[in-house]
Amino acid sequence: MSNFVVKSIGTILNATSMVSSKYAANKALNLFASPRKGSYTEAQINAVNSALFQKFSFDNLDIATYRWLGKGKSVLLAHGWESNASRWEYLLKEFKAQGYNIIALDAPSHGRSGGKQFNAVLYSEFINVVAKKFQAEVIIGHSVGGMASVFCMHNYNLPSVKKMVLLGAPAHFTGVFSRYKTMMGYNKRISNGLDSIVLERFGKPVDYFSAASFTESIEAEGLIVHDKKDKIIPYEDALLFANHYKNSELISTTGYGHGLKNQSITPSIVVFINR
Repeated sequence: MSNFVVKSIGTILNATSMVSSKYAANKALNLFASPRKGSYTEAQINAVNSALFQKFSFDNLDIATYRWLGKGKSVLLAHGWESNASRWEYLLKEFKAQGYNIIALDAPSHGRSGGKQFNAVLYSEFINVVAKKFQAEVIIGHSVGGMASVFCMHNYNLPSVKKMVLLGAPAHFTGVFSRYKTMMGYNKRISNGLDSIVLERFGKPVDYFSAASFTESIEAEGLIVHDKKDKIIPYEDALLFANHYKNSELISTTGYGHGLKNQSITPSIVVFINR
């Protein structure tokens, strides 16, 4: 959405909050949780056509998975917001050459997976189902896919998972929510209402959902990769992860942006997985 449209929506909801702050806050949260992108384009479908496609389920929602079979380590790939499993095409060639058993999934309300809305908590349940099914040894998550992977490991401590790679992942939900509120220009009624809805729905306040803090309970080795010029998730988030995730290392890049789709990073990830 253009900045004009974003600010217009924020202005309308701010006005609505004068009549009903709860209604306006619910609308704001629905907007936040509703991806506008993530369905497959024709080119993206070609990227996953060579995979073995299979669906699983969680809470009556379809989980779409794609597998490229190999005899090596099982590596699970979790994409980010408004994306899908095709985003991993850039590293498939090298991963296949390594003989990895590659599994990718589509997040809730993305790609071919079910659901009308998205949140990292639900995504973590999808990841848990797939990781258990295929006994994933490595989980690689980009952006919110990294955050959801941390939530999954924090909640389930999957014994098969020995390593985790976080690519441009947000360190805490507080920051994600705060940037959304600022972008939309929401007033205090909506801002406070959003926080209240999160507490009602998930039984925890917004600041509880700190992926960086959750890594303190994770035994799997971690590799944190983050670009210093990331305009979506600040580099400071990577430093927070590095500070809390004791069994991890940080690779800082410059110029690769939030997507980190640069093949020069792949060898470092392969070395981490193989060692």
